[in-house]
Amino acid sequence: MAYNPSRARLSPPAPAAPRPRKRGRSPSAPGAAVWRASAYVAPFDHRRRWQDPAGASGRVWQGYHAPHAPVPYRRWVFADEASTSGSDACTIMSYNILADNNARNHPDLYLDVPWDALRWDSRRRLIIHEIRHWDSDLVCLQEVDRFREIAAEMKNRGYECSFKGRTGDAKDGCATFWKSERLRLLEEDSIDFSEFNLRNNVAQVLVFELNGTQKFVLGNIHVLFNPKRGDVKMGQVRMLLERANALAGKWDGIPIVLAGDFNSTPESAIYKFLSTMKLNVSLHDRRQLSGLDSSEFGFLLNYGWSDEEVRNATGSSNVMVASHPLKLSSSYAMLKVVFIFIGK
Repeated sequence: MAYNPSRARLSPPAPAAPRPRKRGRSPSAPGAAVWRASAYVAPFDHRRRWQDPAGASGRVWQGYHAPHAPVPYRRWVFADEASTSGSDACTIMSYNILADNNARNHPDLYLDVPWDALRWDSRRRLIIHEIRHWDSDLVCLQEVDRFREIAAEMKNRGYECSFKGRTGDAKDGCATFWKSERLRLLEEDSIDFSEFNLRNNVAQVLVFELNGTQKFVLGNIHVLFNPKRGDVKMGQVRMLLERANALAGKWDGIPIVLAGDFNSTPESAIYKFLSTMKLNVSLHDRRQLSGLDSSEFGFLLNYGWSDEEVRNATGSSNVMVASHPLKLSSSYAMLKVVFIFIGK
């Protein structure tokens, strides 16, 4: 999402493709479904559990894994290209690279991915190759737990970097890289959401100057995944917007660009909050705010918000409407991704 008081976007969007993270079943199983984004087809199961696979027993779940499954072909979906000429043009890539620790410790989330494809040595090479191919001025990464390795590769390609790690037992964090020949870092801030009882996710808020003229704020965030904690997701997004707006005001109302993994769908209430500047949370079930919880029976249960959940979402237990002052527009609004569900 990007906000600019004088124009719709600071820069043309970098192409992005979804990284499937859903547990799958065989397409021949009753009720099985697949989703398609462009030419990519992968198994999908809406009942995939988000919890730690170790569960209450403390034993890591050892399920079937396809060691020799074919690597699926993925075709990029391109947006209409805007002009990138001129010294004020800036390209930005946002990429959740899947932390190595998460890939190894949560095998039940990647049943249809060959083991070789999950190995860090293999993925690191491909990630660097992809970043190098797009050659963006700014690269915002999420789920980075091998920061030194990535930073060394990026430094060799003329990038400077900033990293904000998560707290507690988590080993990953957010990392932002920029081309030092084009961009200069003017100010750096970060948010540790655990300080506000909003889990241990983090965000970066940076101020850059492009070619000595254009200044802008860049936010990089990895929002909590847990679909049932929409109140926490809302709180994290709200705080990022507040911090970015405050920093932009400090620099005389400069443009704002927000990047990251928001763990929300374009049809969700959280997306509506971003795009319409407000949301009455009392009209929504917190378990449905992000659009990721597709429980078959959730609509049968009446759900009321606790004071703590309202405070998480809006900032005050006495306020049911969350709001922000930024007129955001999506850099990906022109993309048309078709989802086709097949099955009973």
